This record gives sequence, structure tokens and C-alpha cells, in this order.
Amino acid sequence: MDKMRKQIMTLTIIALAMVGCNSAKNTTSPTNENNLEGTSEITQSTWELITLQGQPIDQNSTDKKINFQLNEIDKAITGFSGCNTFRGNYSLESGNRISFTQLASTRMACPDALINESEFMNALGKADNYSIEDGFLSLNKTGEAPLTVFKKVTSENLIKEKYWKLKTLEGKSVAMADNQEREIFFTLKNDNRVNGFAGCNNISGEYTIEKGNRIRFKNMATTLRACPDVDVNESELLNVFNTADNYTINGDVLNLNVGRRAPLAVFEAVYMQ
Repeated sequence: MDKMRKQIMTLTIIALAMVGCNSAKNTTSPTNENNLEGTSEITQSTWELITLQGQPIDQNSTDKKINFQLNEIDKAITGFSGCNTFRGNYSLESGNRISFTQLASTRMACPDALINESEFMNALGKADNYSIEDGFLSLNKTGEAPLTVFKKVTSENLIKEKYWKLKTLEGKSVAMADNQEREIFFTLKNDNRVNGFAGCNNISGEYTIEKGNRIRFKNMATTLRACPDVDVNESELLNVFNTADNYTINGDVLNLNVGRRAPLAVFEAVYMQ
């Protein structure tokens, strides 16, 4: 009997040990999975510069703002630093830790640039943590005042009051005809009006934007000019506006889409000097 009791006690101890191991696994695993909880706000937004090394940056008079975005899929940072575009990699860790590596930019010379771009890029390279509060992002270096402060920009603000030049239509590149009056484009005005040029005729209409990058165009119309020598099918472009129900925007590239299909049309922002 004593021998049997010892066997039962031994089996009980082993079973309890196994339960303890499983419990430990179950308690640590969710922590590892959730240690980056809350990072979606920084990775799913466009951030526009408002201070650099404590100095305010006024971008109200500039069309193309100094900004950056973090692409959660390929862990890349892309942005515009006042004259040049830049790109690099980023990593996020628990405790709002952040780092940027392999930062590189184009090499245009802009004597009238709003900021010292090298100072801006150095600030990104030094940052090791961040904080977000009320739509403002601070990139910081431990033990120092914030290196930079950015404000969150909604996608709706990114799409309005810009000159969107058509690049591809139904997956095909669009080239300007030799005798075409101007390039094909459209603009969304703040008062919910649309205007633009379809290759021969001017276009006009109305639009609405809703949450989730939903967009609808209505009352789209064109002038009635005849341009027999211009090889442009304007009805295809009008069909894009009548069909599109959502949009995606990445930097200066805008896609008009229907559902989750391939883009109906791709546009590029053009900034007038």
C-alpha cells in the first residue's frame, strides 16, 4: 500500500509540474504577441513636421510638406525632407522604442529649402524612442528634449487641393499625345467640387469622402468639344470616377479603386512652382 501511495504522489507531482509549465507558456506567449500593441497609430499615419530641435517649422505656405510614413509591411520609412525624398528601414520594440537605419535620400540641391535637411536626417538617425499624444508624435533621444515633433495628417487632407496627374488607366500607362492641350488631371476642392481635364474636354462634378478612405463621385460631366486628332478615350476616365468607391494614397501616389480589385487608375501629385 505504501508503495502504491508513493507512486500516486510521484505521478501527481509530475502532473502538477506539467500544468505549471503549460501555464507559464500560456502567460508568456500573449505578452510576446502583444508587446507592440498600440503601434498601429504610428505605422498607419502620415506625420507632418512642426518642430525640429525645438524650433517651430511653419509649412503653411508650402504645397509639399515635410513628412514621413512608416510602411508596416516592409518595415520601411519613406518621406520628404523639404527638397529631397528619403527612404530607410525602421524597427519598433516594446516600451515605445524605435530606431531608423540605412537612411538615404535623393541629392537635389534646393538653396531655398525650408530646413537644413542634414539636421532633419540626423535627428531621425538619433531617435531611440517616441511618444504620441493628441495627434502629435515626438521622436526623442533618451535624456534629451524631443528631437522632432510631428502632427498627424488625415488621408482626407492628403488628397484634397492637389493636382493629380493621370499615370495609368486600367493598368495601362498613359502618355500625353503630341497635340494634346495639357496632361490629364483632376483636383478635389475643399468645397467638395471636382475639376480637371480629360484629354480633350474639361471635367467637373462633386465628391464625398467618408471614413475608411471611402470616396464617391457624382454629377460628373464634361464640356462637349470634339478633338478628332487626340487619341484619348475620355469615357474610360469618366467611368473610373463613376465606379470608384475607395482610394489609397502613399506619398505622392493616389489610387482610385473599386472594392479590393487592382486600381482603376493611378495618379501622381504634381507641385507647381
